[in-house]
Amino acid sequence: MKIGEMVLVAVLVLIPCGSSAQDKPKTAAPRDAEAGKQTYMNYCAACHGADARGNGPAAAALKTPPPDLRTLATRHDGKFPESYVTRVVRSGDPKLGHGSAEMPIWGPVFSMQENGDETGVRRRIQNLCDYLASIQDKKS
Repeated sequence: MKIGEMVLVAVLVLIPCGSSAQDKPKTAAPRDAEAGKQTYMNYCAACHGADARGNGPAAAALKTPPPDLRTLATRHDGKFPESYVTRVVRSGDPKLGHGSAEMPIWGPVFSMQENGDETGVRRRIQNLCDYLASIQDKKS
């Protein structure tokens, strides 16, 4: 295993371990972009960057640069692609490099953290989508 790959694996393993009970949505919690931001910071920022521009600390070790998540709507005809993002986060999208070792599939991880509660997994991903939708670059 190359050093860059080892660093990436270490970052991807250690960042999620830093999550806390605060990261888990409450059982009856409504949609919550702030909870989505916390999920983003815990699971996505290592590669996509704290500002979601694809410049996270692990990005340099990747073969395929992480995309700028602030331009998802722009790249999808001006509409935030919630179903696409949900699919990529939950189960990957191999044609775009997601689902490979470079883009972890978070569905099983979230399922473990939610003790197999599918409602909790959907809520976590929905909150993440709400957060990502809230940070989309606005056209001037």
